[in-house]
Amino acid sequence: MPQSLFLDTLQGKTTERPPVWFMRQAGRVLPSYMEMRNKYGFKEMMDTPDLAAKVTLLPIEDLGVDAAILFSDILVIPEALGMELSFEGKGPSFKVALKDVEDVNKFLIESPEKLHHIYKAIDLIREQKPQNIPLIGFCGGPLTTLCYMYQGFSQNLNFPDVLPALYKNKKEALKVIDRITEMSIEYAKQQVKHGIDAFQLFETHAGLVPSELYKEMFLPSVKRILSAVREEGVSTIFLPKGLGTGISMVNYDLCDCVSIDWQTPLEGVRKYVGDKITLQGNFDPRILQTTPEVIDDHFKKYLEFGRKETNWIFNLGHGLLPSIPVDNVKHLIKLVKESDWRR
Repeated sequence: MPQSLFLDTLQGKTTERPPVWFMRQAGRVLPSYMEMRNKYGFKEMMDTPDLAAKVTLLPIEDLGVDAAILFSDILVIPEALGMELSFEGKGPSFKVALKDVEDVNKFLIESPEKLHHIYKAIDLIREQKPQNIPLIGFCGGPLTTLCYMYQGFSQNLNFPDVLPALYKNKKEALKVIDRITEMSIEYAKQQVKHGIDAFQLFETHAGLVPSELYKEMFLPSVKRILSAVREEGVSTIFLPKGLGTGISMVNYDLCDCVSIDWQTPLEGVRKYVGDKITLQGNFDPRILQTTPEVIDDHFKKYLEFGRKETNWIFNLGHGLLPSIPVDNVKHLIKLVKESDWRR
């Protein structure tokens, strides 16, 4: 692959500026994406390889970001474990949630063939993308995936039944976590086989449980998934959103890059994670709901940070929000690309 700012930074090399990409960039704010979604619907686009490939590449064409991320969803793993997923209504839900199942291990049936359309999408993306643009693959973290599987649907994303179940039935929960982990490893390794250039593990709800419980029940699975990808020669990114000071559990032994949420200040994070690991984030996406002048003002501290810290990827503290004007996103990308980083 020709030189990539993203891959070079991920591998600890100093570049002339930070690379920039955004979580949830493949959709949400793009008019071209909304046209497609109105025509096909989210699930159809996700399940149809040529449509998924097209959506993946839209932000490369429309925004000019430095990396593409596969258009898919973290809940494909539960689907591959036999659960019936729907995106109708106010959000994703399962026909039957694990909290309503008497024998969970009998209920879950491995169906890895349900992931094959995603590998076809990766093949198409590889054929169509610019050579210098890397492709990021991903899956959901074990806690986040379990939350949706167990609760079925949580409108406020607080998953009220999950934590009591973890404390009450820890042994059974660990069995389910192991099933999630094994399928996630198979999925991640197949993504690598089909040509992804980097891999991100989205633990969106890491802050839902106490950090010590996360360390005991979920961090070993995170290590297994990311190690399996690393063993294939692909760099890894871990997003533990909401983990707080539990970020001290994350270091270069776990992953190549840690993605920092907006709750955790970038300044000082090195004392928790060490010097070798690459940092990513943590621009608050809600700032992009304001004005270019406000964005300019908040960007100043990131410019200063990036002048001192070269081992850093510019990204958000979480994903783009549907209410963000696309022109504000373009404005921020222009700031990253045209500012003097003094490197």
